[in-house]
Amino acid sequence: MFDLNSILVGFVVVVTVAFATWCVSLLKRDVSIVDSVWPLLFLAAAATYAETVPQPGPRTTLVLVLVGIWALRLAGYLTWRNWGEPEDRRYQKIRRRNEPHFALKSLYLIFGLQGTLAWIISLPLLAAIAAQGDMTGLDYAGVALWGVGFGFESVADWQLARFKSVPANRGRVMDRGLWRYTRHPNYFGDCCTWWGFYLIAFAAGGWWSFVGPVLMSFLLLRVSGVALLEKDIGERRPAYRDYMRRTNAFFPGPPQHRRDGSEEGHDASPDSGGAV
Repeated sequence: MFDLNSILVGFVVVVTVAFATWCVSLLKRDVSIVDSVWPLLFLAAAATYAETVPQPGPRTTLVLVLVGIWALRLAGYLTWRNWGEPEDRRYQKIRRRNEPHFALKSLYLIFGLQGTLAWIISLPLLAAIAAQGDMTGLDYAGVALWGVGFGFESVADWQLARFKSVPANRGRVMDRGLWRYTRHPNYFGDCCTWWGFYLIAFAAGGWWSFVGPVLMSFLLLRVSGVALLEKDIGERRPAYRDYMRRTNAFFPGPPQHRRDGSEEGHDASPDSGGAV
């Protein structure tokens, strides 16, 4: 189940894709393209595992289909969202902090790092693909959790895109639909998706691959997700604080109400949208 050759080849493939993306970023002078390629790294890893394990197991097709659906949708959405836009301000800050020679430094600070992280997170995919045991109810529970996560992430992205396309919503935060119950429904969905993959791997005996979803959850909550986006948003956009007071940060829950029974503030400055 833990096939050393497959995981090493997977690392080489993922890092090679990351390196190629870095080369393109040099031409564009924009490292934001790494966001669009991020989900494709997992698809590349899964395809590599399926090709290199001694004998693909009964879960191989299922995993490849689920990873493909998740990765292609997210990559397509991020590419559409960022098309024609300048480099994301998160990366602009990193660029300013690491000049001179950021072009070279970005190879390991951005692309090498994300390639390595994706490789580690992909471990449940390897465990599921290489396992030979029959599928059980836990596999279907994993698929169900994946479905919840994919639905949350997809609907949240669609709701936000539709909201931001309306000129009258400029200067307001998205606090409708799924965004009414959590400030980052897309991140919550992503987290559920990867724990769904882990349940499939666990059902196959790949308990050791828990490091993948744990790392993804940590990144979403403490590093590049919620913590990064909300680090200074209250200072940049003070009205967003009202949204933060009444809405859960990550796990969905009912909005908090004031004593008079009405929800706290409704207008707020726009969030960067819970970008992945």
